[in-house]
Amino acid sequence: MLLIIVILQLLFYFVRIYPDPAKNSLFQEDPELQVGIDRLKEEYAKQDTLKIYPFNPNYITDHKGYTLGMSPQVIDKLHTYRSGDKYVNSPEEFQEVTLISDSLLSVLVPYFKFPDWVRRPHPTFPSGDKGKVYSIRESGSAASRAAVVYRDLNLATEEDLKAIYGVGDILSARIVKFRDRLGGFLVEEQLNHVYGLEREVVDRILERFRIHGSPQIKKININGAPAAEIAKLVYIDYEVAIRIVAYREANGLLESFGELTGIEDFPSEKIDIIQLYLQL
Repeated sequence: MLLIIVILQLLFYFVRIYPDPAKNSLFQEDPELQVGIDRLKEEYAKQDTLKIYPFNPNYITDHKGYTLGMSPQVIDKLHTYRSGDKYVNSPEEFQEVTLISDSLLSVLVPYFKFPDWVRRPHPTFPSGDKGKVYSIRESGSAASRAAVVYRDLNLATEEDLKAIYGVGDILSARIVKFRDRLGGFLVEEQLNHVYGLEREVVDRILERFRIHGSPQIKKININGAPAAEIAKLVYIDYEVAIRIVAYREANGLLESFGELTGIEDFPSEKIDIIQLYLQL
């Protein structure tokens, strides 16, 4: 019996040292399979990478601020400034308000997207001259003021708009339809949101038309309206409206319009205009 036990132990020992080559062949590397595995690893690594899209820094939420590398103190400074219904209109002003470091500012500035009207100065209206805009025309060494009367953009008909070079039947109808779906333009910059309307044509329209007073619009209650009603606003499609309602149900009532910018596919670059048509 002792001899049998010794023989079995020796067999076990030699089997471990000299494994069967046939069995080892089952574990040969498959190059094609390995390439597929490596590709999956790369895709998962990309998912973990933060991709930054252009955004208006006035509407940075706590979550977005953290992901951008901003400290809670910096975010609080911005929110305190915005609570007074004030806006930052340049990277320099953003740094002045938040006291953000130069290094972090240099990383964020390429993604800052301020509204176009911030970069393009608007003419001023002298008191008592509503409906008139003054432009400066040079005459020799002296500057003379010439009053120009603009027609109301919210009352313009298709025929009125077709008088502008570059605006035909299709674009004029599209402008009027877009305006009517909104209930009226609130800022002239919204002309740039009309599909197919080039910036040069917008500038020509604004040489003759401006907004005379704010139109009476029915604002959408973003905290109570169903998705179908939210989607009536031309800037928000139905899928995004559904996500807004889902976000509201999961997190409670929205406390600020800035929260909307964290919702997937929400047109964050237009939040400063969209919020004019909403109420909390």
